[in-house]
Amino acid sequence: MTAVRQDAWSTEDDLILAEVTLRHIREGSTQLTAFEEVGERIGRTAAACGFRWNSCIRKKYDAAIGIAKAQRQKRNYLKKQGSIVGNSAIASLASLASVELEDGNYRSEGVTEETISIDAVIRFLRGWKNTVQETSRHMKSLEKELRERDEELELLRKHNNRLSAQVNEVQTDYRVVNDDYRALIQIMDRARRLAFLNEEEDESKTRFKMDANGNLERIE
Repeated sequence: MTAVRQDAWSTEDDLILAEVTLRHIREGSTQLTAFEEVGERIGRTAAACGFRWNSCIRKKYDAAIGIAKAQRQKRNYLKKQGSIVGNSAIASLASLASVELEDGNYRSEGVTEETISIDAVIRFLRGWKNTVQETSRHMKSLEKELRERDEELELLRKHNNRLSAQVNEVQTDYRVVNDDYRALIQIMDRARRLAFLNEEEDESKTRFKMDANGNLERIE
């Protein structure tokens, strides 16, 4: 059973949540499955992970989410294209077997050595070769774009880490400056009080002056 934790989320917890959720989005899985996986890894409930993602993390990864969704669409497209290519080959073979030119007319027959001419087989193989080559070029192009998206996602993750570190440094500097400011205010306040007391002491002291006969006379 997953433990229920009450402590604050750390930067590492947030990164795990973001990476796992983006991976599930990219692979076409559900976010609930991602939250359950994260909960098992960091000892939190799936509901807590979902709340953290929706309230704090998701808005920081809008660009990465868009890239992950694009990658998911490309994966689905590649799978679909693979299925279409396979079905196309089967249909082409069936068409080749059922349609044969004889005495200027087409007729439908079963797949036999007599019904499939060498020229028809060569035409089919050439067409199939071109189709495979085109599909291969397209797949290589998509794979290259997918790698570029992965690299862009990695750069975004590193940039986010640097920004988080800078925020932590700024917060630390702010606390230090704030503490120094408070200490300075206290020192200035003590200095004002000491100056005020010295003035009162000077005013309270009795003063004398000497008269013409050489006697001391008190000054009021």
